[in-house]
Amino acid sequence: MFIDSHCHLDFPDLANELDHLLQNMRDNQVTHALCVSVNLPDFPRVRALAEAHNNLFASVGVHPDYEDEIEPTAAQLAALAGHEKVIAIGETGLDYFRLQGDLEWQRERFRQHIRAAIAVNKPLVIHTRSAAEDTLRIMREEGAEQVGGVMHCFTESWEVAQQAMAMNFYISFSGIVTFKNAVTLKEVARQIPLDRMLIETDSPYLAPVPFRGKQNQPAFVRHVAEEIARLRSVALEEIGVATTHNFFNLFRLKGEVNRA
Repeated sequence: MFIDSHCHLDFPDLANELDHLLQNMRDNQVTHALCVSVNLPDFPRVRALAEAHNNLFASVGVHPDYEDEIEPTAAQLAALAGHEKVIAIGETGLDYFRLQGDLEWQRERFRQHIRAAIAVNKPLVIHTRSAAEDTLRIMREEGAEQVGGVMHCFTESWEVAQQAMAMNFYISFSGIVTFKNAVTLKEVARQIPLDRMLIETDSPYLAPVPFRGKQNQPAFVRHVAEEIARLRSVALEEIGVATTHNFFNLFRLKGEVNRA
């Protein structure tokens, strides 16, 4: 079995095909998925998906790329995270690739998410791009290790992975690991301890080989697992079992195991 630890099923292109996508998940042994929030106005759609389907969960947060947003407070995020199907805070973090200039607002937003996660004792879903040093620094300063979480769609170095794991974070691989030119990332995937690994699609983005360039979907997370199994010379089942266990463990869902 496999779990997509990060997708955006509320985005219109996917939401309009939901029944088909859920069937594709079943056909590919993808038992659960975490639907990740990127802004607060659309959060009710994310939460509604989780409420309507036993095998879907939700997070609450505001993505660092969303510049023109009313800044969420830790108290607001914590209140929205009180719902039983909301299992994480995020997607949050830093992104210096798409935005430039004074990004202190982005760093403050990240701090608010970490404080909310600590307040409700739920893990963080962290996005970092071209900002690893500041991301790790703020994680340390705000005590993110108290709740842990996942470094989603990981594309950083082994050294960054080690520092994140030291703060109780998991490392999640997306379809990027299947790309031919992702040489450094493939090496990281060989080294990450199995008990610290998650897999994801980041649907509708980053479809893995052999679907690269097409719309991604949770069922395709199986191809991420297949590539990691190939890189590590282990059985596909080993990757599926480990990453499924890790998902339930990180998101405090041990009672869900029997439903998988």
